[in-house]
Order: sequence, then structure tokens, then C-alpha cells
Amino acid sequence: MGNIILSILVDNQAGVLSRISGLFSRRGYNIESLTASVIEGNRTRITLVATGEKEELSQIERQVSKLVDVIEVKELPVQTSVCRELILVKVQVLPEDRAQIISIADIFRAKIVDVSVDTMILELTDDKDKVENCLRLLEAFTIKELVRTGITGLLRDSSNL
Repeated sequence: MGNIILSILVDNQAGVLSRISGLFSRRGYNIESLTASVIEGNRTRITLVATGEKEELSQIERQVSKLVDVIEVKELPVQTSVCRELILVKVQVLPEDRAQIISIADIFRAKIVDVSVDTMILELTDDKDKVENCLRLLEAFTIKELVRTGITGLLRDSSNL
């Protein structure tokens, strides 16, 4: 089992996301992460992470490119792309823990975006491994809420390789 990260450019039309996710669903593959946003005019960029057998995922990639409203499909290999994920995490903070949580935020270059008497909200944008490592350290405290955007990314310029 492996995973694939696909960057899919589509015309922003009703049902296009449903057709793409339906293709994965019919094949029995789980979509681990999905982000979509309008990027220009009537175009949307979808970044999708799925798990499955490599050959079959490649076949699905080819089938996605044939769907109505799909303009372009690119695989984002780890070695030749920049991928990031954003998390917001609300942590319960006791007075004696405040310095330690601030230290964890500093280590991971997370921003403290909100502070109250008994909670802090941290914002972290980084690759999936760094996000997971930060969350592992924060598990020593009480995580009240957590939201994740899912992975999004771009291919590196070939002149940078």
C-alpha cells in the first residue's frame, strides 16, 4: 500500500468534486485528505491524498484526467514538490504549563493566535511529519479542539532540482 498526492485543476462546476470522489469511492480507496479552492476566474485547484496499491492509484489518476471539467492532473511526488498542511489547535493551559506550551510553539515555529485565561490556540503550517510531531508533544496537555486543512502543494520548479 502506498499513497499518492494529486493536484487537480478543474473548471469550477457543480458536481465536479462529487465525480472525482465518486471515482475513488467506487474503487474502494480512501481519500485521506482533500483541499479545494477557487484559484483564478472559474478554476479550482483540488489537492487529494489517497491510499492504495500504486499501480491502481496510477490508473485512477489517468481516469480522473478523463473526467468532465478536469483540465489537468499532476502527481506531487515528495522529492519534487512542496506540500504543506495547516492546523489550528486549542490547548487547555494551566498556569504552570503555559511556558512549556509556548516553548513547543517556538520549536515548531507555530504562531500563538489566541490566548485566554485557560486556553491557547496555536497555528502551524508545515509538512505532515512536523505537524504530527508537534501534535504528539501537545498530547501531554489537553487538546480541546483541533482542525486540519489537509495537504496542499505545488511541484517545484525544475530549475531548482
